[in-house]
Amino acid sequence: MNDIIAPRATGQRSRKDLACTAVASVYQKQFGADLKRRVVDEGEPFAIVQADTPHEIFHVMDIPIITNQWWSAYISAKQLSGHYFDVMARHGYPENSCKYCSLGLACTLANDPKTAPWGGLPKPTVLVARLTCDCIQHVFGQWAQALGSEFFPMEAPAWEHKEAHWFQHSRSAWRRVYEPDRIALMVAEMRDLITLLENRTGRRFDEAKLHHLMERINEQEGYIWEAAQAIGSARPCPVSIAEQMPNTMIPQWHRGSDWAVAHARRFRDEVMERVASGAGAADNERIRLMWIGAGVWHDPGFYQALEERLGAVFVWSMYMPFAGPQYIRELQGQPMDALASRICSMNEVLHLPPWMNGWMTSEAERCGIDACVILLPPDNRLSQSGTKLTALSLEAAGVPVLAIDADMVDAANWNHDAMVAMVADFLAARGLA
Repeated sequence: MNDIIAPRATGQRSRKDLACTAVASVYQKQFGADLKRRVVDEGEPFAIVQADTPHEIFHVMDIPIITNQWWSAYISAKQLSGHYFDVMARHGYPENSCKYCSLGLACTLANDPKTAPWGGLPKPTVLVARLTCDCIQHVFGQWAQALGSEFFPMEAPAWEHKEAHWFQHSRSAWRRVYEPDRIALMVAEMRDLITLLENRTGRRFDEAKLHHLMERINEQEGYIWEAAQAIGSARPCPVSIAEQMPNTMIPQWHRGSDWAVAHARRFRDEVMERVASGAGAADNERIRLMWIGAGVWHDPGFYQALEERLGAVFVWSMYMPFAGPQYIRELQGQPMDALASRICSMNEVLHLPPWMNGWMTSEAERCGIDACVILLPPDNRLSQSGTKLTALSLEAAGVPVLAIDADMVDAANWNHDAMVAMVADFLAARGLA
């Protein structure tokens, strides 16, 4: 099937107030072209990985990676997700499959180079994912089989001690917070992964390079953390999440590189300039909103739709403030262990109680949040459990919550005007607008 009829897109582009936002977009576009050249045109060894895996290992070894979530967002932005989910259904997969993690598999199963981005992905050296939910091992296992490659699973063991205020101690007391046994297991698995990569690619891992990279990442995340603190305390909010997301996540994919560190500094400086001048995302900020969930990649303009009419500004999303507590690590002479502490907890603290609700409720208080909008993907089971408990925690703290049943990459059930109206009605019903 080569004639793809995409559903009518209702998403809108976001407004850009910062010069660095355009810089990041240009860089990422060029990166995408370079990545395609390396892995598709030149056939260089590469890996397909989940977002919560040790990207730093690949960066040190100069092995290109395609992050599953980035690839899903890329496909979604091209309005192809509906077609690929139809393909999955025709292959016998249930229509309520977790869409964010399975869109890349769907693209491969479609096996249609004429419509697939880049003509589809070639055979990778390996696919890597942590086993954080029941479905991911099936998605990656079957994806590896479809591509004729190998799946390298990484464990996600339970925590013996659950510390709701993990974010207050994670920089220095990471060994206690994330538990020595869990860290040791992740280090062992990372060393096994390194051995596999060295054998398959002929490239060598250098722990001294990792140490330097981790130091540079600390510098980069420090700039992002400073900007996040300023945005949380400034009135009005100088930069909405529509620009926080790209200026955090684009350098995050390249974390520790010279460009990423420089861009994080540039972003921090622009945020501080807007704070100093009193510039706001909205001319008359009256309502400070929190967004919980992945970005709605098919409608970035959604986040700015009520700024002028209601003075409602999305001040907070997880991507930017996450930089401080989850990425910054005092290395303590053990960069592999410090990295393991970051990786062995990344998904859990973002999506599961008590870590998710403990942190996000604290962040709502720090940022003076008036109301929260939560993305509740109907088919993302892992996201639902922690998200619903976080909603209860926020309501108990006095923050009204609206849950939206929608998906971050599937626009089939999304209508921009209807979703904006839903938020406006919610704010009015809660006496905020």
